[in-house]
Amino acid sequence: MQALLGVFFHSIGGFASGSFYMPFKKVKNWAWESYWIIGGLFSWLIVPPLAAWFTVPGFAEIIHATSFGILAMTFAMGLIWGIGGLTYGLGVRYLGMSLGNSVTLGFCSAFGALVPSIYYSFVQTAGKVSFTQMISHPGGQLVLIGVVVCLTGIAISGRAGMLKEKEISAEASQASVAEFSLTKGLVIAVISGILSSFFNFGIEAGKPMAEAAVKAGFNPLFQNNVTFVVLLWGGLTTNLIWCMILNFRNHTFGDYTNTKSPLVSNYFFSALAGTAWFMQFFFYGMGESKLGNGASSWILHMSTIILTANMWGFYNKEWKGVSKKTSRTIVVGIAVILLSVFIVGIGNSIL
Repeated sequence: MQALLGVFFHSIGGFASGSFYMPFKKVKNWAWESYWIIGGLFSWLIVPPLAAWFTVPGFAEIIHATSFGILAMTFAMGLIWGIGGLTYGLGVRYLGMSLGNSVTLGFCSAFGALVPSIYYSFVQTAGKVSFTQMISHPGGQLVLIGVVVCLTGIAISGRAGMLKEKEISAEASQASVAEFSLTKGLVIAVISGILSSFFNFGIEAGKPMAEAAVKAGFNPLFQNNVTFVVLLWGGLTTNLIWCMILNFRNHTFGDYTNTKSPLVSNYFFSALAGTAWFMQFFFYGMGESKLGNGASSWILHMSTIILTANMWGFYNKEWKGVSKKTSRTIVVGIAVILLSVFIVGIGNSIL
């Protein structure tokens, strides 16, 4: 029953994350950096402490009582993840919802499943599985096989993107993805996928805060909301600095007060996108508290996002005009990525 609840919560979070970019498409006459940081302020600064306050009212005291080392490590992982989150937005911008998410989150799934176990190889923690233990255990070996399968699915999806670029005209491409660029998008997506996996690392590094919330008598279902506050500060720092640089370089500071654009609508949809993005973390924390395994939680969550994002990709007609061969290739790529989830899940069940 606990595992089923974990899957349910991850599915909700994955749907929120896979859908979060859609409201941004409603923003008019703003530069990318302007609507991205407005959404980010809600994702990383405004909504997280509100969620923590509602679910773990004593979160501020827990953070204050946490050692500097744990806070610094959690924040640092947030900084690295923030670069991944920043480039994630760019990846979707250049590749579209379907291909961008498949490649980025596929890499994110693979590395996110491995990073915590590598961490526990250096910092031995009771009840946590190290990378060394994974290699020597049949269940761990299945998890590793699942990661390889996931990377295979990414390669197939990338192949579909290459076929798409050759088959459709520039006009048709820009009709579905305004700034489609395969080479630029794939490079950014790979970087984003690797760096974004550090969010899972941050959750593991901040576990003492989550455990302190449980010891203080708060509902274990929401224990990770304390960790998210600190972790997302790191993401905010990275994105805020870069977006301000772009605002200055592109002379787009005027976007925030430009009355020629629909300001109320732009702020609303940016805030909606940012809030939806945070909800993935909120429900991820709930799902992870039920499954209790970083690798399985992470790859399950990522696969749900990939499914949702591809649903929106097909809705936006991002693969319109391609051959049957290309359509089959992207479907096979997605299917292989999802197969990796089942392999990892089986491996986790016997680990």
